[in-house]
Amino acid sequence: MAIQHPLTLAFGLLGNIISFCVFLAPVPTFYTIYKRKTAEGFQALPYVIALLSSMLYIYYALLKEEFKADATFLITINSFGCVVETLYIALFLFYAPKKARISTLTLAFLLNVFGYGLMMLLTHFLATGELRLKIVGWICLVFSLSVFVAPLGVLRQVIRTKSVEFMPFPLSFFLTLGAVTWFFYGLLIKDYNIAFPNILGFLFGIAQMVLYIVYKNTKKVLEEQPKVQELSEHIIDVVKISSLVCPELSPVVLQPTLDITNDMIQAVQNIIVMAEKTEEAKEAMDIDASTKV
Repeated sequence: MAIQHPLTLAFGLLGNIISFCVFLAPVPTFYTIYKRKTAEGFQALPYVIALLSSMLYIYYALLKEEFKADATFLITINSFGCVVETLYIALFLFYAPKKARISTLTLAFLLNVFGYGLMMLLTHFLATGELRLKIVGWICLVFSLSVFVAPLGVLRQVIRTKSVEFMPFPLSFFLTLGAVTWFFYGLLIKDYNIAFPNILGFLFGIAQMVLYIVYKNTKKVLEEQPKVQELSEHIIDVVKISSLVCPELSPVVLQPTLDITNDMIQAVQNIIVMAEKTEEAKEAMDIDASTKV
């Protein structure tokens, strides 16, 4: 391993460790799929593209090795990525609905089999030497951008549903951290096909974490909101009944405020006061009736 600069070694090792965590970050997502026994609501596109990106970078790294450039870090982490992403896709296919299974298989065949095979054939027979390395490098750059752009579908789903159920935070966190690490690694070895895509990866990672913070409690609030509304309607019904039983009492008017809990407490207190007044009125009527008798 002919790495001269110690920072290059440090960022290369750190990049491998973080990328290892990135590849394992979707494990909770697939555990959820396993528990539900269905992959409905989840997307396989990020894993298909990530697999293709790992395959491309292995090819790129092997070409770099031909020019005596050390690419050990690229080979090790992307080999691991190929194995893990393949397992993810297999699990998704096993639990996916029929329509999603067919579309995923079609996509995987077009990109990972036909597309990758065609790229290797064309670059092998139509380009040689450094030109082949540059072409494959640009292809890797484009697909690295695709890996970072792929979660845009998930971001759109989070904004539409106001739920982060399908966007695990660990994946977003390690994606951002890994983007920073690989950017500096590519910058140190002067390989901009590695450095440049990670700028976009950093920006998308930040965007995902911001959305997670914004919407992480939304689902819980939406689940509790119908119960609060039901209780409010129940209180209003009680007030109406009280007004019918004792019409001389002033009806309670619920003023809308920002804090619905305070309104509910005030309404309950008013009901208690009305109940006490009703009881007093009833006792007074009983006393008058006994006096007349």
